[in-house]
Amino acid sequence: MTLQHIILLAVVQGITEFLPISSSGHLVLAPALTGSPDQGLLVDVAVHIGTLAAVLIYFWRDVFAMLGGFVLLLTGRINTGARLALHIVLATIPVVAIGFYFKVSGIEEQLRSIEIIAWTTLGFGILLWIADKIGMTINRLEHMRWGGALFIGLAQVLALIPGTSRSGITMTAARFMGYERSDAAQFSMLMSIPVILGAGLLAGIDLHQGGNIQLNKDVLLAVGLSFVTALIAISVLMNWLKRSTFTPFAIYRVLLGIAILVWIYVYDSAPLPFLS
Repeated sequence: MTLQHIILLAVVQGITEFLPISSSGHLVLAPALTGSPDQGLLVDVAVHIGTLAAVLIYFWRDVFAMLGGFVLLLTGRINTGARLALHIVLATIPVVAIGFYFKVSGIEEQLRSIEIIAWTTLGFGILLWIADKIGMTINRLEHMRWGGALFIGLAQVLALIPGTSRSGITMTAARFMGYERSDAAQFSMLMSIPVILGAGLLAGIDLHQGGNIQLNKDVLLAVGLSFVTALIAISVLMNWLKRSTFTPFAIYRVLLGIAILVWIYVYDSAPLPFLS
């Protein structure tokens, strides 16, 4: 893989992981559009490490509050941090269970279709816009109950289909429930911590078993670029949602979905020469 493609994939992962536009969809699209080989498992793990570090640093207060809450739970007491941590755990259980089934059954690979990505990008973009328009802004994270956390967790399962967007579908579910936009994004990003960590560990085990772990400048570059771009993307999104809506992201998804469908059905999915 060339340096150009390493940079492209790291930046794409960093920008799209937490924006409601689907990182997995963009990572599948990148090789298809450029005609380059798949990035491989090692680079995939590297860019996920970078994005995980970004969310941990940006939300370090919440992370420490949740860790402290877990310690407090050992004494039989519960505080805001412990309650948030338990909500994250509950919301993660459905995607872990279904994701494991997808992996062992081979369904995961069958879903990595450009056509599926096109339709999910388009359809869930429209759903995000609808949720943002009709959803009230009356709830904060401190108002969340067990049922709400589970509902958002069940919605996260849909993100196993490439192009859906894990952040997008969880923010959509939260907006349908009336959570303020910035709170919906905050909970979605905190939910990403165990998901990215779990996916990274599984991929790391696969790499170790295959003897393919080799730290080099390309891997370190992928980690660094994905970290910086993810941190910028999180900051921009959180500040944007304090004063505006999800509409630009929904529009982007609709236009991207239509563009991919045109590329598939009109141009027969040929690699784009200006990207290769």
